[in-house]
Amino acid sequence: MLSARNAAKPPRVTADLRSLWESIKIDSSSILEMTPDLQQNQFKRVGILLSGRGSNMAALADAITDGKVPGAEIDLVISDQPHAQGLELAAARDLDTKVIERRDLTRAEHDEKMLAAFFAHHIDLVCLAGYMRLLSPPFIAAYAGRILNIHPSLLPAFPGLHPHRQALDHGVKYSGCTVHFVDDTLDGGPIIAQAVVPVLSGDDEATLAARILEQEHQLYCKALALVVSGNYEVVGRRVLRKNQRPGQQPAT
Repeated sequence: MLSARNAAKPPRVTADLRSLWESIKIDSSSILEMTPDLQQNQFKRVGILLSGRGSNMAALADAITDGKVPGAEIDLVISDQPHAQGLELAAARDLDTKVIERRDLTRAEHDEKMLAAFFAHHIDLVCLAGYMRLLSPPFIAAYAGRILNIHPSLLPAFPGLHPHRQALDHGVKYSGCTVHFVDDTLDGGPIIAQAVVPVLSGDDEATLAARILEQEHQLYCKALALVVSGNYEVVGRRVLRKNQRPGQQPAT
């Protein structure tokens, strides 16, 4: 819900920000360069982007309520689909929601409206939870190093659409899910955390997706807690806990 602290008039999207839509392209190296400075801030206000059922959003919200993500709160849930089930789940949890439809808008115009809404709520960190559209470079630039996504495969394997079908078609023995920072590549940003799920002999897309989704709900909460804590560093393309010793398990 909107509180007194963030009920001020939304900031205008300036000409400088508009110019990003024409001039800026952010890649992984830019995210890595910006991450140390961003870690000096305390991430607290989380914004969610979703397009569908919103189960990962609900898992994050419940984990925050249960104290599993210390110092975080979800301040705004945005959907590009007016009838997304995730909006109902958010409203049931007393979260502020906003619909920003794509209709009659270019991708840049649509992202500009979402960005203005997040600025109005002073959002620090953005989590994609089944948001079915690529973000524009200016949006990524505005939240570089502060956008998380979860994908139902062990990236870099099977990015993009239909990852469960891809896994089954390739005959892999293990699949799973990945939480990563978002850059301007398709599911290609630095990996924060992964969970492995065996592919069973009788699996179809639905059964595999259901088992992976259970792991998504747990993994996303752990990854968000790590990022909110600031207790991580990016070395090359690896996201590691600070002071992690050689031979230790990765971040989460």
